[in-house]
Amino acid sequence: MCGIAGIVSLGERGAPPSRELLTRMAGAMEHRGPDEFGVYRDARAGLAHSRLSIIDLSTGQQPLSNEDGTLWISFNGEIFNYVELRAELEQLGHRFRTRSDTEVIVHAWEAWGEAAFEKMNGQWAVALWDSKSQTLVLCRDRVGVRPLYYAEHEGQLLFASEVKALFAGAPSFPRELDPIGLDETFTFWTVVPPQTVFKGITELEPGHARVWRRGAFVHDVAYWKPIYPEGATHRFSGSLQDATEALSFALEEATRLRMVRADVPVGSYLSGGLDSSVVAALAQRAKPSGFRTFSLRFADAEYDETPYQRAMVERLGTEHSEVLVSRKQIADVFPSVVRFTERPILRTAPAPLFLLSKLVRDSGIKVVLTGEGADEMFAGYDSFREAKVRRFWATSPKSSWRPRLLERLYPWLLRSPVSQQAMTRQFFGRGLENARNPGFGHEPRWSGASALKRLFSPALHDALQGHDSIGRLLSNLPAEFPRWTYLAQDQYLEVRTLLSGYLMSSQGDRMLMGNSVEGRFPFLDRNVIALANSLPASFKLKVLDEKHVLKRVSKDLVTPAILSRAKQPYRAPDALSFIGADRPGWVDELMSAQALKASGLFDPRAVGALWNKCLARKDGQFSNADNMAVVGILSSQLVHQQLVRAAPSTKVPVIKTFIEK
Repeated sequence: MCGIAGIVSLGERGAPPSRELLTRMAGAMEHRGPDEFGVYRDARAGLAHSRLSIIDLSTGQQPLSNEDGTLWISFNGEIFNYVELRAELEQLGHRFRTRSDTEVIVHAWEAWGEAAFEKMNGQWAVALWDSKSQTLVLCRDRVGVRPLYYAEHEGQLLFASEVKALFAGAPSFPRELDPIGLDETFTFWTVVPPQTVFKGITELEPGHARVWRRGAFVHDVAYWKPIYPEGATHRFSGSLQDATEALSFALEEATRLRMVRADVPVGSYLSGGLDSSVVAALAQRAKPSGFRTFSLRFADAEYDETPYQRAMVERLGTEHSEVLVSRKQIADVFPSVVRFTERPILRTAPAPLFLLSKLVRDSGIKVVLTGEGADEMFAGYDSFREAKVRRFWATSPKSSWRPRLLERLYPWLLRSPVSQQAMTRQFFGRGLENARNPGFGHEPRWSGASALKRLFSPALHDALQGHDSIGRLLSNLPAEFPRWTYLAQDQYLEVRTLLSGYLMSSQGDRMLMGNSVEGRFPFLDRNVIALANSLPASFKLKVLDEKHVLKRVSKDLVTPAILSRAKQPYRAPDALSFIGADRPGWVDELMSAQALKASGLFDPRAVGALWNKCLARKDGQFSNADNMAVVGILSSQLVHQQLVRAAPSTKVPVIKTFIEK
C-alpha cells in the first residue's frame, strides 16, 4: 500500500506545481509508504508517491510511466488479477519493463480506457496523468477500501490519499469543518462520500472514475454499482447447496490471490469470530508454511474473545501473537487514532485495531488478511435481523408475540435494548407504519445517533437549518432500489454508509496504514461481492439465522464452538476508557468549557452536564447514547485541534525518484 498525491494546474497558463509542495505532500503520508518516495513534475501537473513495497520490490517505484513517458501513474492499492490482465495485454502487443501491478494499470488504460477499471479485481486509489492530452483521471475501487480526496484552490486541483496531504500541498487552504459533514457523522456514524467533514474537500465516491482535461472537469463515471436481484433477473439460479459450493470456490480463490500475490510475507487477523477464522483457515491452505496470525484481547471480559481465538490457533497450528488492550491504552492512543482517521468517530473500536496493527508491524509483517465485509455481504449484523422482525411485526402491529422475536437479538450486550419487553415495544415499535419505506431498517440507529445533535452549539444548529442528511441520502437512491428485496435495500444502505466511511476507513485502512501495514479483504473480492449480491435473501438470512450460506461453507474450516456461537460484533470500551482517575490530561482539557467554546462545535453547558454525569457513574455502565456522545465529542475536538486550529506537521522526506519533464 502507498500514499498518492498530486497537483494539476486548472488555468491555461498556470505555473508548474511546486517541487517543495509535492515533496511535502508525500511526506505527510510517510506512514502510508515509508519505504521510498517519488515525484514527477511537468509544466502543468505533478504526482507524488510514498511507497510501501509489497509487489515487485526492486522495480516497482512510482510515479511510473508508459514507454514514451507520456502517461504517468501514482497508485495506492493492489490489483490481484494483474497477472491475468498482463497476459491479456501482452497478447494485444503491450510490453512491460517491471513485474508490478502498477504498470499493468498504465497499459490497461492505454488499451481499454475507462473500461479498464471494470476488469480490475482489487482495492485501489489511482491517479493517471496523460501529459499529451493533459488529462487527469482519478479512480477508486468498488467499495472504497482505499481513500482518495480532492479539492480546488487558487487555480489548482489537488488530490491525495489523506486530507493532511492536501493541506501540505496548499498551505493557504482554509481549514474549516463542514457542518453538513458533522451532521452526517452524528447521523450515520460517518460521512457519506462525496461529503467530507472539511469545507471545500471532496471524497471521490467508491466505484467512480473522475476525469479532467486541459484544466476543465469532463465527467464522473460510476464504472461499478451493486446489482441485486429484481425478480428472476440477476438472481442466482441454483440451490442452496449450489450456492454453498460456489461461495466456497469464490472465497478460496479470493483468499489465495491475496496470499500469493505479494513479495513479502502475509499474515492474518484472528478475532475469534466466524469471518476472520474462515479467512485464516483458507489463507493457511494457500500458503501453509510459516503462517502467522494476530489477535486482539481485552482486559475487560465483556469484550474479550480469547478462548475462541486460541481454539482456532490450536486448530490451525499457526505462529500466533496477541496484544492485550486496556481502557487506559485506548485513551492514551486515541489522539493518534483520530490523527489518522481525520474525522470524528462515535466509537473507540478503531483504537485497539491501531494497537493490533502496531503489533503486526513490530513482528515484521507488512500485509494482513482480515474478515471485514462478510457482515455486509452476507447479512451478518443484528440490525438486519432486527429490521426483518420489525417488518414482520408491522404487518400485525397489535400482536403481543411478534415483538418478542426481538429478544433473540443482541445477546452480547450487558444492557441489551431487548432485555425488557416494555422498552422493546417502545424503542423498536416506533415508526412501524414506515415499514415499506426506504431507510426503515436503519432508522433506529440513525435516530439514536441523531439525538446527540442536541449537544451541538447554537451556531452549528443555525448552520444546519433546513438540512436533512437522511432525506438527502434517501433522495439519491438508485432507480432500481424499490424493486430489490428489503434485505437488499438494507444491505445497500449499509455498504453506502458504514462500509466505506467507517469500517473500511476509520477501522480498516487508516488503522492499518497508521503503522504502515496493508490490509487485504477476501470478502470484498469482486467475484465474492457479485455472488453474494445475487443470492436470494433466504440464503443469507434464513429466518433469523444470519450468514446462513457462509456458515455452511465454514463447517470444515472453523471450530464447532465458533460456528455455533451467537454473533458478537467487534466492540471496545467507549466512555469507560476516558473517565478513570488515570485518564490522560488531554481528555479534561478538551472537555473544558474553554476548549468547547474555542472549537464552536458543541454547547459547553450541555456537554458539561453530560460529562459530570459520566464522571459520577460508579457502576461503569453507560447508555449507548452516552457512550457515543463522549467519544463523538472527544474525537471532534481532536479533529479541530489537530487539523483545523493548527496545520498538521509534515516531514520532508528524501525523494529517491524525481522525474521532471
